[in-house]
Amino acid sequence: MLREVGIIVVSALVLSWLIKTFLVQPFYIPSASMEDTLTQGDRVMASRLTPGPFDLQRGDIVVFVDPGDWLPPYVPPERGPVGDAAVSFLTTVGLLPQDTGDHLIKRLIGLPGDNVACCDSEGRVSVNGTPIDETYIKPGSIPSEDSFDVTVPDGMLWVMGDNRQNSQDSRKNTSKPGGGFVPVDNVVGTAFATVWPLDRLRWHGHPSDVFDGVPDAPPAGSGSGSDGESDAGSETAPAGQ
Repeated sequence: MLREVGIIVVSALVLSWLIKTFLVQPFYIPSASMEDTLTQGDRVMASRLTPGPFDLQRGDIVVFVDPGDWLPPYVPPERGPVGDAAVSFLTTVGLLPQDTGDHLIKRLIGLPGDNVACCDSEGRVSVNGTPIDETYIKPGSIPSEDSFDVTVPDGMLWVMGDNRQNSQDSRKNTSKPGGGFVPVDNVVGTAFATVWPLDRLRWHGHPSDVFDGVPDAPPAGSGSGSDGESDAGSETAPAGQ
């Protein structure tokens, strides 16, 4: 009986690890940068299939590794050697959410080649010259208090938090390595559901209607857009500030 129990436990742990590695992974939200879509303390599930079998799309909620000094140095909580080992093991096999001291979570606004600018006469963000009405941003927020006009380089992304006035996103990191852009290779998945607490249980559908009228990025070398530099001055998925 003990052998059978052991086989069941090991099999369950291996299955959990495989699911976390290749399919879905839980993350903890430590900040308010994605309110009201995600709030501090939420646990979300992120699909590991995007990017990969499925392509990234504008409007996706992406979890990504810090591209370079966006986050302050992470100080993990004191748990002691046994506690640290237990948490590390449970996180590795996917039974605890990732303590995302080096991850962030934001809204994907610009794909490689896109021109992203703010703001038009109505204060809206434009993508490839088309203003978008961002229904997901926090009520009371404005699309951006900083002006910017950038063209996303090949292999990079432009991301912004839904709580625009409380988000250390691409706009706020133009002076950091990468110029505020996030390498596609840094993306570990796209958040598709909040699973905890239960009163926050919800599915995060793709806001395709926001970007329906946005044309594809112009071909490289067409001369459209800016030179890729932002003139803006200046949270686990952190997942970041």
